[in-house]
Amino acid sequence: MRELYSLEELASFAKAIGSELRIQIVLYVTQHPGVGLMELSEQFGVSRAAITQNIKILTAAGLIELGESGEKSSARKGCFVTEDKFLLNFRRQLLTQKIYATEIPIGQYSDFSITPTCGLATPEELIGKVDDPSFFDDPRRSQAGILWFSTGFVEYRLPNYLQKGQQLSELQLSFEVSSEAPGVAENWPSDLVFSLNGEEIGSWTSPGDFGDVWGRYTPDWWDPNWNQYGLLKLLTINGEGTYMDGRMISPKSIHNLSLDHESELRFRIAAPAEAQNAGGCTLFGRGFGNYDQGMKFNIIYTEE
Repeated sequence: MRELYSLEELASFAKAIGSELRIQIVLYVTQHPGVGLMELSEQFGVSRAAITQNIKILTAAGLIELGESGEKSSARKGCFVTEDKFLLNFRRQLLTQKIYATEIPIGQYSDFSITPTCGLATPEELIGKVDDPSFFDDPRRSQAGILWFSTGFVEYRLPNYLQKGQQLSELQLSFEVSSEAPGVAENWPSDLVFSLNGEEIGSWTSPGDFGDVWGRYTPDWWDPNWNQYGLLKLLTINGEGTYMDGRMISPKSIHNLSLDHESELRFRIAAPAEAQNAGGCTLFGRGFGNYDQGMKFNIIYTEE
């Protein structure tokens, strides 16, 4: 999920979806990732020039991006939807200088305790052997583009860039995640619990372990019977509570956590063995899944 709040972003998004044809294009690309401009032209019965112009508007708004089509014998560019959900936030407009933004590789966790099934891999190869938790200590883990476990947790030490006199108003974390089934299972719910500095801030149930189609960035050597992609989720902690994709999952607010420029920020994702839906966890980073990103982290603050 991508959150839009600036005037420029909102206006660009409104322009992009202000045409029935552009909405149809986005819906078609969602169902046919990698489709080319000529095919879109034939599908909608308009000229190639008209399709090109509409794609420019959609790419400017961040709804569509051009990339490799996926056809080994073709050099043409294909169209892909960048996000499957957008959150329009009309309640605030944030200045870019009031945000510290960073991206953390999913293998750069600071602590873990997990049980099989489990494993991790770089975009080039598996790290060690699957179902052996000892390889979660392998130095190559910082290069991992995917990791999975049945029960337990991984914890990340997030950078706190706040300076003295800056007041924390919101934390945002964006990551691609799914359940962890033996093999793959579209219907495999898993209760995932999130905590910060040891305090539970909320939970969310992943609906499944997705493998119906190949992940957009998942490498060719990956086993087709393993996790292919996840859902891109936006976890937000602000003055009103904790939200997943704009929906409150807990009343735990940023004020309850008593954070300042000297605080450590330890973020944990857990798949408890005692959960009602104990279905494990898979995290996707760069080189795997449908979103070529690690764990994106934003600190939003105000000045005294």
